[in-house]
Amino acid sequence: MKKIYIRNLGMTNYNIVSSAMHYFTDSRSKNTIDEIWFTEHFPIFTQGKIKKKKYILEKMKNIPIQLCDRGGEITYHGPGQQLVYILINLKLRNINIKKFLFYIEKSIIDTLKIFSIKSYTISEFPGVYINKKKFCSIGFRIKNHCSLYGISYNINSDLIPYSYIYPCGNKLIKMMNLIEIQPNITMKIFKKEFIKIFIKIFKYKEIYKSPYNVLNRINFDS
Repeated sequence: MKKIYIRNLGMTNYNIVSSAMHYFTDSRSKNTIDEIWFTEHFPIFTQGKIKKKKYILEKMKNIPIQLCDRGGEITYHGPGQQLVYILINLKLRNINIKKFLFYIEKSIIDTLKIFSIKSYTISEFPGVYINKKKFCSIGFRIKNHCSLYGISYNINSDLIPYSYIYPCGNKLIKMMNLIEIQPNITMKIFKKEFIKIFIKIFKYKEIYKSPYNVLNRINFDS
């Protein structure tokens, strides 16, 4: 069974994690072990490759906007939202992109089932939905057969910044926190169950690693 390293990075600056993620991917060899990074970011909007002006700029002045090379449009990250960076060599795992995205969505849907929550997907708007609201966002880039970026889901986040943008480019989509329907849920509880489901679906053996080597192996100020 293939190994995967799991790292809990805590609260981080988006640009630092993005730099580390690109460095990790660009430095990979066929022997590099796949990794998952769990983190929360300080408030930031990230703009993907689809650059349509579907946001209210004057209301966003206190939150920075960062361009990035993932798929998708603009989204928001902030405390109370779990980001999961999924860094996998798809070629070595013999997983095509369609199957990869299906596995990701299934991992979230099956985790929600543990908490007796029904969820579903919408083909035109990637992600996982509950009661006509979006719970989990998905945005990846594939480079040299390796995945960058990942997913984000709100447990107990400030949803007001989402009112300044159109999630998935659709102004009708409303975001949600999981505590709305599961008041006692915590990020730690959901993450624990998500990891169990993820490694079962992807057939990994998990190994927990320190975040230190990821965030300190390069000089981000250079």
